[in-house]
Amino acid sequence: MVMIFADGHVSGGHYNPAVTLAVWLRGKCDTGDVVPYIISQIGGALAAAFVVLFLVSAGKPMNIVSIPAALTAEFLFTFALAYVVLNAATSKDTSDNSFYGLAIGMTVMTGAFAVGGISGGAFNPAGALGAATMKVINFSPVWVHLFADFLGGAVAAAIFRFNNPGEWVITPPIRATSSKPEATVGI
Repeated sequence: MVMIFADGHVSGGHYNPAVTLAVWLRGKCDTGDVVPYIISQIGGALAAAFVVLFLVSAGKPMNIVSIPAALTAEFLFTFALAYVVLNAATSKDTSDNSFYGLAIGMTVMTGAFAVGGISGGAFNPAGALGAATMKVINFSPVWVHLFADFLGGAVAAAIFRFNNPGEWVITPPIRATSSKPEATVGI
C-alpha cells in the first residue's frame, strides 16, 4: 500500500503484471509501456527475492495441496485486486481521490488472509516468481499463479469495460493532416 502511494503518481503504481494487463485492456496504459512495465516488475521481484536470500536463508516452500483450489483462489483475488485498481485508480468517477492506495492495499491484505494458505496469496505473477525464487512456494506450480493471475486481470478489465462503456477510450492513429489525435469514446 505504501509503495502505491509513493509511486502511483510516477508510473501509475504498476507493480503487478496482471494489473498492468487489466489497465492496458481497459485502455489506460499505452501499448508501448506494457512490455517494459512487465519486464521491470519481474526484474524488481527477482531483485527483491535475491536481497531477501542474501539477508536470510531460503524459506521452506508451502505445498499447494489442491491445484483447482489454488487456481480459484488466485483468480478470484487477482480479479478483485485488478477490479479495485480499475475502479479506484483509473475511473473518471474516482479521479483525484486519495483512497486508491488504501483500497488496493486492503484488497491484497484481505486476499492474503483469506486464501494465502491455499495458494500462497500472490495475486501477482511477478511476485509469484519472486516467492518461488525465495523458495516460499515451489517453482513447479508457479504456472497456477501465472495463468490464474493474468486471467483474473483480463476478466476484471472485461467486466470494467462492460460496466463502464463510456470510459473506453480509443485513440485513432495520427493522420498526415493532424499533428495530434483526438481521443474518442467507444466500446
